[in-house]
Amino acid sequence: MPPAKSELRPPKVPDGFRVEREFPVGRHPLLAVFPGLDRLPPAARLESDAERRSRLFDGTCVEIVDQDLWMYVAPWDLPKGARRRWKPVMTPGRDCIVIGQGHLRESPEAVLFMDVYHELCHVVQRRDGANLWEPGVSYVERWTEIEAYRFVVREARDLGADDAFLRDYLKVEWISDGEHKALLGQVGVSDR
Repeated sequence: MPPAKSELRPPKVPDGFRVEREFPVGRHPLLAVFPGLDRLPPAARLESDAERRSRLFDGTCVEIVDQDLWMYVAPWDLPKGARRRWKPVMTPGRDCIVIGQGHLRESPEAVLFMDVYHELCHVVQRRDGANLWEPGVSYVERWTEIEAYRFVVREARDLGADDAFLRDYLKVEWISDGEHKALLGQVGVSDR
């Protein structure tokens, strides 16, 4: 199971945010694992068109895996360079968010709230033609990551998250300290 992303006090999640933590490993509808996610205010901010929003939430699934990981959007094809360092779940033509079972069961609700909306940003980006795994571009320089992190940072601030919580949330193990500092600057979070 991944460690808790923050030992700091996470913000309170919005009323109506729910997580069904006991789903078994396997594929499930997004709204079964996160019931009502499509009716929260961030859903309309993410996708303002009601028809597209309905397709986004109804057409996206969750794949719960027994692996030590957070969340990611399952690629449709194996990204270049992934063969050596990453063996992702792939879902050709199907929008799917992969979630580590430990993360789903143990992480604070605020972290799951931010993570699932971050990944839904990526689903929207991909539907609009973005390459989520652009080769040769650093994780913290990808516009897709910056846009998704900016979205969830704004949502977390609206819930009362402070910079200490956000700094901790944005410190992911696959980036260096220098990249972390760059990411903080990109999304408007103080590095102190």
